[in-house]
Amino acid sequence: MPEMTFSVRWPDGRETSHYSPSLVMHDFLQVGERYPVSDFVGRASEALALASEREGAKYGFACTSAMHSEEKIAAAAAASPAGEVEIVAMEPALPGGAA
Repeated sequence: MPEMTFSVRWPDGRETSHYSPSLVMHDFLQVGERYPVSDFVGRASEALALASEREGAKYGFACTSAMHSEEKIAAAAAASPAGEVEIVAMEPALPGGAA
C-alpha cells in the first residue's frame, strides 16, 4: 500500500508534516488549497480513518501512525481554532502529474 506524507501551514504560520498509509489523502486535500481549520480537520480525519481502514483490511490491523497523525492534527487545530490551513505539499504526488 503506498504511503505518503502531507505538510500543512496553520493560521499562525507553523508548518507540520503528517503521515498517511494511503494516497487517499489526495481525494480529500489539494496542494495549494486553503481550508478553514474545522473543514481541514474534518477532511483529514475522514481521510486518515479511511486510510487506516484500508490498512486494516489489507494487513489485519489499523495503522497507529495514521491515528497519531489525526491526534497531532486535532491538537494543532485546538491551538489554532480560527483561520485557514494551507496544504503545502503532498508526497508522493498522484501518478499523471496531479499534485
